[in-house]
Amino acid sequence: MSLLSGLRGGSDVGFDSYGTFVPEHNPDPGPFLSETAVLTGTDHAAFHRLTMDLFDERGVYDMTFGYNLARLNLDHRHPDAGFRYGRETDDSSVLRAEFTPTTEFCPQSDTLTVGAFRAWNGLSDRHEYDLVRVRVSPGHHQSTSINDKLQQLETRYRQTGELRTDDEDGSSDESAPF
Repeated sequence: MSLLSGLRGGSDVGFDSYGTFVPEHNPDPGPFLSETAVLTGTDHAAFHRLTMDLFDERGVYDMTFGYNLARLNLDHRHPDAGFRYGRETDDSSVLRAEFTPTTEFCPQSDTLTVGAFRAWNGLSDRHEYDLVRVRVSPGHHQSTSINDKLQQLETRYRQTGELRTDDEDGSSDESAPF
């Protein structure tokens, strides 16, 4: 048995399987997803399985819990935290992802959402979307500044194809999530 089989919820008590979507163990879709076709059921589960792989490859880990950030959606202890996804109704090549942290003061929300954006868009050849837009839910105390940063990162990516932020110097290794 590989190490990843346990991480994917195979035999862990308190975690859902990556092959399932349990609505009561996921956050409700927030305002960023209000005008999208929200993914549920097998569509949500399939994209979330891919997310686990991309986050593994890019190192998007929640240091508080010591696991791949995608696992948060499966953790029974935090049924109102994690990612929800929705396809833009006017452009199905764009997916929106809204992250709801475990607390309104989660100190990692900025880093985790930027890492998620870079993982999904830096490995876009691995999924069907041309762009994955990311925001943190408005319940986070710094949602406005974090979402402004994510909007700028998204705009830069759309214009240049670059994943680094404006405040990084040119020596950044774009293969790293942060």
